[in-house]
Amino acid sequence: MPRFLLSRIAGKSRWEKIGARAGMVAALVGMFLLGVSRTSGQGMSTVPLRAPARPARKVLNKSGITLHDIAQKAGLDFRHVSGDPTDKRFLIEGTGSGVAVFDYDGDGLVDILLVNGTRWEKLDQQPQTRLYRNLGHLQFQDVTESAGIKTSGWGQGVCVGDYDNDGQEDVFLTFYGHNVLYRNDGRGHFLDVTREAGLPEDGVRWSTGCSFLDYDRDGFLDLAVANYVTLDPRATPLPGAKDFCQFKGLAVMCGPRGLPGSKNILYRNLKNGRFQDVSAPAHFDRPGGYYCFSTIAGDFDQDGWPDVFLACDSTPNLLLRNNHDGTFTDRGISSGVAFNENGAEQGSMGADAADFDHSGRLSLVVTNFDDDIPALYFNETGDFFTDVALERGLGYRPHHVGWGVAFVDMDNDGWQDIFIANGHVYPNVDRLKRESTFRQIKNLYWNLQDGTFGDITEQSGPGTLLQTAARGLAYGDFENNGSLALVINNLDSSPNLLVNQKPAGNWIAVKLIGTQSNRDAVGARVTVAAGSSVQTAEVRSGCCYMSHSDSRLHFGLGSQTKIDFLEVWWPSGRREQFEITGINTLRAVLEGSGKAVPQ
Repeated sequence: MPRFLLSRIAGKSRWEKIGARAGMVAALVGMFLLGVSRTSGQGMSTVPLRAPARPARKVLNKSGITLHDIAQKAGLDFRHVSGDPTDKRFLIEGTGSGVAVFDYDGDGLVDILLVNGTRWEKLDQQPQTRLYRNLGHLQFQDVTESAGIKTSGWGQGVCVGDYDNDGQEDVFLTFYGHNVLYRNDGRGHFLDVTREAGLPEDGVRWSTGCSFLDYDRDGFLDLAVANYVTLDPRATPLPGAKDFCQFKGLAVMCGPRGLPGSKNILYRNLKNGRFQDVSAPAHFDRPGGYYCFSTIAGDFDQDGWPDVFLACDSTPNLLLRNNHDGTFTDRGISSGVAFNENGAEQGSMGADAADFDHSGRLSLVVTNFDDDIPALYFNETGDFFTDVALERGLGYRPHHVGWGVAFVDMDNDGWQDIFIANGHVYPNVDRLKRESTFRQIKNLYWNLQDGTFGDITEQSGPGTLLQTAARGLAYGDFENNGSLALVINNLDSSPNLLVNQKPAGNWIAVKLIGTQSNRDAVGARVTVAAGSSVQTAEVRSGCCYMSHSDSRLHFGLGSQTKIDFLEVWWPSGRREQFEITGINTLRAVLEGSGKAVPQ
């Protein structure tokens, strides 16, 4: 085994070394396969090395989860545009766009922002990213113009964070072109401050997922940005022209294999409204040349400092460990999250993190391409993960192409379920007459509270069974009643707003407000104890697939009627316990106050 791999397991316990060595063997196999697979076939796929799919585990849906799509009735009259809907020439036309759920006007109700794409040819009216204000009672109003959102172009992702600590939620949008930062002026209006903030407006780059995070713990939010492919339409072959422009004999958009990869970016907040690109000195751009989509910031090793996971397409995933000195080191291979359980890189798109088994550690779920299944990276020790997707119940649908994914407790039983939004990337894939079609249903995996999941897709209501080319996904409590809903941004189509009948379980939600920490408390870790249940979650910016979900932390309580304690480990390093009286309500938790008050 190479010395650089052996050095990564030095100092571990005997059990950890055994697991780590096994992971290294898989990684070496994967590195070999990576060299082979990069030279053959089209890109958004991988070598299918897992065991063949088995008949789905029969699980009776006792959760009561029944999802219905009410997007049109709710006033979400948005239409996504991304090139030609049936004849796509370049990869950018198939990746779709994200969605954000956040409270832009501070009225206590979370709103919806849907990112839009465009077309190559000039249009009389350019498609726009649109903002919908929550009017209450699941009704939304388009406020894009009055809110000052004016961007158009090849919109990709979105993340939200109060980067200037003024109490207002700011918005960062990623593009194929140049990214845009909108500062919230606190009067229901946004200002484009991209240039004033020192962010580049010149040149063309293809940015995808993003996350605000306080990587240096100075109390101000920094910004991590994933980048995908270096795309020049003038130099990119047309469908079918090269080996990497083929999918099972079909002529399709070229890439990502065969196209130049890119480098990921880290911007440090200078505390004066400006950012500085510190990608190189922070080693955030190492390794480069990968095809990355989603960013998930989280304290995976529980050392009090945020790390960053990047889900990458047709190249190994990255796990950038925070070194506490302003730098990062990629531990994707040594930690076990770079490849699947057979040591192969995958076509990874979406990702989310949660403590799905009440271990107190954040595990990862990652969506993948056709002829594969999702990855479920179980956090064994904080330093080492194991892909347990097959044994935990996610291995039964290999012909879906997964994009947005979320750990979300849909029935308030206190255990995180997994929801996946699917849809193929090639509109002409239906010609192959395979199980994998262009428009696909969603998947819902119910947490069985024993570390495994039951596939209840067909039993979870008509909303789950809608066939779309889904991409971005985000969730939130739009009525502040404890019932989480899902928003899906569909390629070249209208969105879905999937709502559940009121869950049977009790719940508590908390909004954290930092004082010494960043105002949004991004990176804060919360533990809620109620009877025999102990749950852990972190405040996060950016999730799922180029999207952003409600940053208020939601905890299902099942039949529990009392919270024993709530503990917060703030990004500042302060650890604080709060007494929570009452359930089925939203509480605001202010750093240093020792009190949780109604929100």
